Amino acid sequence: MALTRDFKETVKARVERDPEFARALLDEAVSLFLADDPDTAKLILRDLVNATLGFEDLAKEVHKSSKSLHRMLSASGNPTIKNFSAIIAVLKKALRVEIKTAVVSAG
Repeated sequence: MALTRDFKETVKARVERDPEFARALLDEAVSLFLADDPDTAKLILRDLVNATLGFEDLAKEVHKSSKSLHRMLSASGNPTIKNFSAIIAVLKKALRVEIKTAVVSAG
């Protein structure tokens, strides 16, 4: 199901007025990626990029074309781990957050 323009505008408005919401979206995207759900993670990142710095500024930061980044973060996109990490790094900087992960040992 495609997201409506109203939904995207609602996310953008919420991100603009609530920095904690933006941070939570980034945290959720990283958590989903680590939990083997990269498809949902990509879509959350796409909404977060649209709501924050935009694809043009992201493209400058990661030295990729905005068109390429749009494809990477689409439902059928397949970003490399290097590209995914670069996108996360730029968003972390833009949102002024650190991401902490817990390491759980098996056994």
